[in-house]
Amino acid sequence: MSTTTVGIADGYEGRGVVVTGGTQGIGAAVAARLAAAGARVVVSARRAPEQPLPAEFVQADVSTPEGVRLLAERALASLGTVDLVVHNVGGSSAPPGGVLALTDEHWRNDLDANLMAAVRLDRLLVPGMLARGSGAIVHISSIQRRLPLTSTIAYAAAKAALSNYSKNLANELGPQGIRVNSVAPGFVETAAASRLIDRLAEEAGGGRDEARDGLMRSLGGIPIGRPARPEEVAELVAFLGGDRAASINGAEYTIDGGTVPTV
Repeated sequence: MSTTTVGIADGYEGRGVVVTGGTQGIGAAVAARLAAAGARVVVSARRAPEQPLPAEFVQADVSTPEGVRLLAERALASLGTVDLVVHNVGGSSAPPGGVLALTDEHWRNDLDANLMAAVRLDRLLVPGMLARGSGAIVHISSIQRRLPLTSTIAYAAAKAALSNYSKNLANELGPQGIRVNSVAPGFVETAAASRLIDRLAEEAGGGRDEARDGLMRSLGGIPIGRPARPEEVAELVAFLGGDRAASINGAEYTIDGGTVPTV
């Protein structure tokens, strides 16, 4: 299928899109996918990208209120209207040692990055959507909201809160023409994950395949036998944010190769 055909099918031509954490990994794949479909895309990150992007870049730390405000102002000034927001930014600041090793600062950092960044940006951009009576929001959650790891419990708790917030927001905004959905990835082999695999292989003195398999086993296994790719997650996000998903609201889609063992 050609890029032009994909763009027409999705309905992104000329639409304004904001993607947080959009310079690498899932975020970069989402930004590239939507730009290829004809969207006008603004991405944010704390550091400038190393490679050119098919999008406008705003350097902002959206885990802070000031960073969120900067991104919202720059996005609205550039795009005029924001039709889709993809909240992708997130991560864990937890040190080794389990839950007792976490300080209040660790908890605040993970809540700010994984939950409050979305809450604050939605608060600034949703009013414009309400005025138009249309828009879409996609929150990137995680399967850790259902399968928390001891090593990243604050991250898992924050993602669980994000999924809960997303559902409530969908219930409130759906009747006013704004759809809200979430995506819960499992292990995605981003560039950062690939570097981790390389390091594990070097430490163990084995190959990359063996290191990848070991990492998958530590997460409970992946029935399809491999991690997801960023581009695969981007396809799901593009579907949920576009016209083809016009009747989907308040849903969460898991993309984990079957890692979550329950219905």
